[in-house]
Amino acid sequence: MTPDVVAVKPLADYQLETDFANGEKRLFDLRPYLDYPAFAPLAEAALFMTAQVAVGTVVWTDEIDISPDTLYLRGAPLPPA
Repeated sequence: MTPDVVAVKPLADYQLETDFANGEKRLFDLRPYLDYPAFAPLAEAALFMTAQVAVGTVVWTDEIDISPDTLYLRGAPLPPA
C-alpha cells in the first residue's frame, strides 16, 4: 500500500512535487496524461496550478483527481530537503 499525499506543489511544465506521509518526496510529470479526456482540462495552466491535497490524494476539481498510487509509483524520487 502506498502512502497518502500530504502536500503538493504544482510546478512549471505540468510537474507535481508531492510529499508523502512516509516522508518521501517525488516529482511526477503529468504531461503524458493530458492526452486523456479526464485530464485534458488541466492543459489550461491556470487550472493545473490549483492542485491541492484532499483525503490523501491530489485534486483539482470535484471531477479531476489523480491516485496517490500513480503519483508514488510513477513519480521520480527526490532527495530529502
